[in-house]
Amino acid sequence: MNKVEWSQRARKQLRRIDRQYQKNIVLDVGTLAHWPDCRNVKALQGRSEYRLRAGQYRIIFNVEQALRIIRIEEVKKRNGHTY
Repeated sequence: MNKVEWSQRARKQLRRIDRQYQKNIVLDVGTLAHWPDCRNVKALQGRSEYRLRAGQYRIIFNVEQALRIIRIEEVKKRNGHTY
């Protein structure tokens, strides 16, 4: 079982997200403790980072000495009204 560390930036971003999504993000990040047996994780091309899909958010992290959450990004889905 791995320990998951949060960067200062990621903690700050998490506090700004709506509470209902915060719970889902924290639960999904908790599954990373079982690294590498995780779902919804992909390696980012050209970088040593990975991303975890958590609803409309993406959690960017790396695995070096410990598993470290770097940042959280919101994904804006396109629809018929975005053009």
